[in-house]
Order: sequence, then C-alpha cells, then structure tokens
Amino acid sequence: MAFSAGTLDFLFENRLNNSRAWFEAHKEDYRRLVLAPLQELVRALTPCVLEIDGEFATEPRVDRTICRIRRDTRFSHDKSLYRDNMWIIFKRGRMHGTEMPGLYFEISERGFEYGCGYYAASASYMSAYRSLILAGDAAFERARRAFEHQKVYALTGGCYKRPHYPDQPEQLRAWLERRQICFTAQSADFPLLFSQGLADKLAEDFRLLAPIYRFLLRAAQVERQHQARTP
Repeated sequence: MAFSAGTLDFLFENRLNNSRAWFEAHKEDYRRLVLAPLQELVRALTPCVLEIDGEFATEPRVDRTICRIRRDTRFSHDKSLYRDNMWIIFKRGRMHGTEMPGLYFEISERGFEYGCGYYAASASYMSAYRSLILAGDAAFERARRAFEHQKVYALTGGCYKRPHYPDQPEQLRAWLERRQICFTAQSADFPLLFSQGLADKLAEDFRLLAPIYRFLLRAAQVERQHQARTP
C-alpha cells in the first residue's frame, strides 16, 4: 500500500498528543498507515539497492531498515515521546552505527527527502575521505563526475567556518570543506508521495548515487584499514 494523507495525519496527531496511551489506542492505525507502507517501500527498493551494494541490510523491519516511531530522548533537549517523521535506510552493518554510509528516505508533513551519506561521520572518516580526494582517487573521480552530471541531489553537510583548502580548485573545495557529507534531494510532491510510482522514482534516482555511494564506502574501508594498523 502507498503512503496517504492519513500517514501524515497520524504522525502529526501522535506527536501532538505525545502520549503512550494515545499511541497504544491507535497502534493499528500506526501499523496500517505508517509501518505497512514503509515495509512495502523497503521491499520494492530492495532489488535496486542490492545492485548498488549486495551487502546492504534489506529486512523490512524496525531497527533493521525502518526507524522506531518512539524517540530516543536521552541526549536531546526535546523530550517529545514520538517523532513526526519516519525514515528507512539501507546500509551495511548496524542500522544505527555511524561507521558506514547509507541510502535513506524520510517522510514528514513537509514532504519527503532522500539521498546518500552519513548521519554523523567521524573525524577519522572525514580525514580518509579528504585524503582520497586530494590523491585524485579513481573512485572519487567517478563520484565527482556522477554528481556533476545530475540535477537531483545537492551536496550538503556543515562546512568549516574558515576555509581549510583555499588553494584547491572550487569543484574540489565543495567536497573538501565539509565537516559532514550527504547528498540530499527534497520534494513536496505529495501526489508522487501518495502514489504507487514513488518506489520507481526513488530507484531511478538512487541509481544516480551509485558511484557516489561507492566512493563514500571506499573511504570507510580506507579508514578501517588505517584504524587496524594504528596501535
């Protein structure tokens, strides 16, 4: 089944009520309006994402590819119990781990977002990432060309306040000056969001990310090799 206006209404009302009792009373609505469409989307995207990386986790279940609706408030100033957005992610290893990049899709009342990158890349990862760029690594060159030949995704992630690579070409500085790295597409096309064509559109656009994802993965592998050699 596809997402619907009822999906967004449920997320809004659940966050507004902010009550375990309310959620438990409406759990079947959650399963029907939120969880079932997310599971269907994971299943529909699985053939595409496995083309990109055959080691992706693809089980359509919570804490594997689908986020929990209950928020982890331990380290947040916002103590709301429930989120008003939901997301799926395809990555290697632990769903909530930060050591590997992934492909993601997120839905909220504002529309939807999807792309590739890290939730919180480590400093050591970003160092490996930049080293490959500066070395002219072939995987980076393929990623750069892929990014420059598409119009779906924007390169995002906070930048240094002061330039660290002022002498590098502008096309490289856009990558090098990032404190974090993500490639993001945003849309408020609700007719598409609520249609059965959503998965086909996402699959088409995820394929554009394949060389970029593989470069980010190569940087993760280089970082791991460096960590293994470090006493």
